[in-house]
Order: sequence, then C-alpha cells, then structure tokens
Amino acid sequence: MPLPSVNPTTTKAWKKLTQHFSAIKNVKMQELFEKDGARATRMAITWDDFYVDFSKNRITDETLSLLLRLANEVNLKDAIAQQFQGEKINETEGRAVLHTALRDFKNLKPEVAKTLQQMKSFSESISNGDWKGYTGKPIKSIVNIGVGGSHLGPDMVNEALQFYRNHLEVHYISNVDGDHVQETLKKLDRETTLFIVVSKSFTTLETLTNATTVRNWFLETTTEESISKHFVAVSANETAVTNFGITTTNLFPMWDWVGGRFSLWSTVGLSICCAIGYKNFEALLKGAHSMDIHFKETKFEGNIPVILALLSVWYTNFFESETEAVIPYSHYLEKLIPYLQQAVMESNGKSIDRNGNPIDYQTSAIIWGSTGTNGQHAFFQLLHQGTKLIPTDFIAFAASLHGNKTHQDKLSANCLAQTEALLMGTFGDTVENSFKRFDGNKPSNTILIKKLTPRSLGSLIAMYEHKLFVQGIVWNIFSYDQWGVELGKTLAKNTLSALEQKNTSVIKNSSTQRLLDRY
Repeated sequence: MPLPSVNPTTTKAWKKLTQHFSAIKNVKMQELFEKDGARATRMAITWDDFYVDFSKNRITDETLSLLLRLANEVNLKDAIAQQFQGEKINETEGRAVLHTALRDFKNLKPEVAKTLQQMKSFSESISNGDWKGYTGKPIKSIVNIGVGGSHLGPDMVNEALQFYRNHLEVHYISNVDGDHVQETLKKLDRETTLFIVVSKSFTTLETLTNATTVRNWFLETTTEESISKHFVAVSANETAVTNFGITTTNLFPMWDWVGGRFSLWSTVGLSICCAIGYKNFEALLKGAHSMDIHFKETKFEGNIPVILALLSVWYTNFFESETEAVIPYSHYLEKLIPYLQQAVMESNGKSIDRNGNPIDYQTSAIIWGSTGTNGQHAFFQLLHQGTKLIPTDFIAFAASLHGNKTHQDKLSANCLAQTEALLMGTFGDTVENSFKRFDGNKPSNTILIKKLTPRSLGSLIAMYEHKLFVQGIVWNIFSYDQWGVELGKTLAKNTLSALEQKNTSVIKNSSTQRLLDRY
C-alpha cells in the first residue's frame, strides 16, 4: 500500500494557512502573552520525564488548529500506521522502514531477539575481560570503523552517555582522511584493541579503505590467525566479510528494513553496547520505544513529534525561514547536532515529491547549533539582533549527573534566560541607544527533561526521528531514501582513477581537470 501522496499546497488547510499568515505574520508574541495568561499552560505538553513548552512561537490557537487540519488532510494518521505496520514506505528502494521494531520488546522479531542476545553475550565477554586478544590480554579499546549512520549515531550516543560508560576506551574512525586514521592508531595497542567494521554492504569506499589500512597495521606484528580475536563485522554481506578475513562467528547481521541513519538501535550500536553495557543499551532502546508509543497513539494536539514538526512546517513554508538551531544545555550532547544534521537533511533534503513531480515549496530546514552556554558566546548575537528568523530548540535537563548544583543552577538560568530574551527583547522598555535595542519576538521551543539517562536519551532521539517523518509526510516526499549521495560517489570513482593513473582525459569537467592537474 503506497503512502498518501497529497501535495500540501493543494489542501484547504494550506490555503487557509496562507491567508492566516498574511493576517498574523507581524504579530508580537509579547502581546500574545500579555493578553493570554494561560498561554504557557495551554501550549505545553507533559509526557514521561519530558516537558515541552512551545508557547514561545509566533502562533495563535487558530494557527495550531489549521496546522493540525493540514496534518489530517495529508493523511498523516494513515502514514504513521503504514510505517509501524511494516509497509514498504521507502518506495523508491522497495523497503519497509522498521527501525522502531528494533526496540519493541513485547513484539520482537525472532531475528532481532536472537541478535540482541548475541550482542549481550559479546559485550559482556568484552567488558568482563573474558574475550582475550592474540597475546592473552583482555580488550581495553574498541574502535568502530564506519561512516555516516554507521558512525554518527553510535559516536553521539557514547559521547552523550559517557557518565554511564565502563572502563573501555572507544574510538571512531570514519573519515577516509589518512591522517585521521593514523592519529587514531597512534593511541592504540594492537594486543588490547578490538575493531568493529560497520558497513551494511561491506563495499563502502571510506569504510573499506580505512578497515584495510587498519588491518594492514594490525598485521605488522602478528599473523592473520589473530584477526579473529580482534576484528568483528556488522554487515549484511557475509561473503565480503569472510573475504576480508573476519569469521562468520564474528559477524553481526543487518537488515534491509533498517536505514543507516536510523540504525544505532541495531547491531550498528554494538560499540554503544560494549561501552555502556547491555543493560543501559536496552534502556536506550526502551526509552525510544516509549516515544514510539506516544507518537503512534497520542492525538495530534498532544503529540510532541507532530507539534514540533508542524511548527517547523509553519516557519519553513510560511515565514520562509531556512534554518533551525538546536541548543542542548548539556555538554554531553555536543555531538547531537551533527547526528541530527544527517538524520534531518539526508532524509528531507528532497526536491521531487512522491508523485514524481518537482517541488515548488521549501523542504528541510538546515540544522545547526552548539551546546549552551558556548553558543551564547559565539552565534547568539545573530539569534538576538540578526535579520534572519531562526526557530530554536533549547534542550535542558533539570538535574545534573555529577550533582554540582552551583554549576547546574547557572547553566539552567542561562538556558531559561536566553529563551525569555529571545521572546521579550527590550519590549516595553525605553531604550534610547538603538544599538542596544532587541526586538525579541524570536521563536523557540524548550524541551525540559528530568535527567540525562539512557532511557531519556532514547526518547529524545526517537522524538526527532518522528518529527522528521511527519515533516516528510506533510511535504509529500520520501524521507527514507538517499539518492542524493550516490552521484558524488560515482564521480569519485572516476576522479580516483584519474588521480591514480595521472590521466585527466577521463574527466569531462574542465574545472575538475584543472584541479587534478594542480594535484
């Protein structure tokens, strides 16, 4: 059953939103708050350990009503059902999109349950010191070799959950830049390092190049028989894995219904499982599943991913804002932004709709940001007094992990003050110096979470996954394919051949030819 394919601009809701936007585009949120004492209460969602305040947005109750009507007119409810039922909603690749099935412990697919037990047994043998290297020493370092979804998700989660990590050191090799590889290898002891090669196809240029370089480095001091004690693979290509020298007992499977950028919940998360332990890895998955249930079963008006997605559509398509900032007030979430950049922009950076027609409206905001308070001393000047409208998500935690209340109070105060400053500016104040005037009226959401735990992180990541899915449905695009990355890969093969053979005649573009000549 194909996904609904409704051009949003043809809906009645879109036409009414266009009229509504003309009427309220210059509305001052400061005045909305003055007139409505219940606004902050009404425009907030409480769920589990989350409190999502979306009252600081340039919307009225009518705006919300029309956005929700838009969601209904594009048949969002049917689309959600199709995803969870395993329909092949990634139609251009003929695949289901079932990363949610990886974390549904009440209805686990048999192959998922079996693989989770494999991950549990393996991770415990590594962390307990039962798995020995070729000289009989226990493993002390884990190196994940992968790129894109095989790197960004696991790296982000391990950084975010380092408070919960065990004694194992974890490194990530992703970039095909040889200097990056060598700098990582300098930190490693061959006798106590385990390498996890992650590639669904086991043909990805960057990953295979890096894995081969690492393999050659490892074999400088030992024999190929030692590979089985130091190399494992996460892949769907058993033949290529065994040809590389990794035994089938060291192979963790992948499935075609799990897309790369949504794969940290699968065996791609093996480095996470090793570093934080299986119990915490399972809590991560269960936190995500809780958000899945919320998304699937909650009415749209109280549904966190749906509301956040519709607000994004409002700014992207009516205010024509082009970017969204994400500001986590926890340094543990430093790598959340690059993770979301891939998740959102690789999913929704499309210009052809599900009917195969060119799109004449904006899709996908550009995602950027940094941790607070660092961002305050870098780009917040643009947020406060710049000419661009930049909707911003503030992510905050009520409690710190190490319990330093002095620091946490100052961190939290900065977060809340920034959202208020963006809203209020110098509204109502007499400011004679125009350079010190702040217009305010800058939109933001505040996502307040009780504490950063494996469970709450899982819920947060799943929240953004479902948000981008809703956006894709509204924009009538296929969010789960990624054909846009293929052309560059194809051209890179020709360019590599020209570099290796010192023959630029195979290159058609004169600019590229000139650049190659300079090399």
